[in-house]
Amino acid sequence: MTPVVEARSVAKRYQSGDGSSLTILDGLDLEVLPGEFVAIVGASGAGKSTLLHLLGLLDQATAGSVRVDGGEAAALSVEERAAVRSSRIGFVFQFHHLLRDFTALENVMMPLLIAGATEALAETRAREVLGILGLGARLGHYPGQLSGGEQQRVAVARALAPGPAVVLADEPSGNLDSGNAAVLHELLASLKGRFGAALIVATHNPDLAARADRVLRLEGGRLHASGAA
Repeated sequence: MTPVVEARSVAKRYQSGDGSSLTILDGLDLEVLPGEFVAIVGASGAGKSTLLHLLGLLDQATAGSVRVDGGEAAALSVEERAAVRSSRIGFVFQFHHLLRDFTALENVMMPLLIAGATEALAETRAREVLGILGLGARLGHYPGQLSGGEQQRVAVARALAPGPAVVLADEPSGNLDSGNAAVLHELLASLKGRFGAALIVATHNPDLAARADRVLRLEGGRLHASGAA
């Protein structure tokens, strides 16, 4: 089976103001198969968010190779990278980043409309995904009328609506109470069966990590097999 995400000998370095170099990732390797749920754990500042940004084509590696859905990231133009992000990669962040002046339905329709779908098709798909995520009765509600857990589920629906090959989630339950976090964790763990998308989650939450097919610890700029968070 061909990996949906592949990183080979990836390095990421930043230049500081005094001219020195800060290495975040150093020779990192990763393969994620279609439908696989991988949790990335590690200390704050270890580079988990940096890794997700590289895999999500939001940033470029200093060295090494990143492939997403079969395409080599370094070979893509700015426009091609944007097209892959909008159609093949879903993003879920700690804060939902919903558009407050748009309803739940409209928020989920937005990426489909941007990708060129007709309004009718975007609405049908958004209704379908929101219904699967248990939000069928909240379609016309604005973010301010939704609970924190519901807002984050809308954000998950928005990520899933275009039918991505992979969903990248950065501390998705970090802003939720334990009850809403548990609901979100169950939802994320069910994505493989419901949508077939691979899921890569950076998290400090041991409950969420325990639901993954694999747990990898990011330490010293590289990923290491880990039995638990």
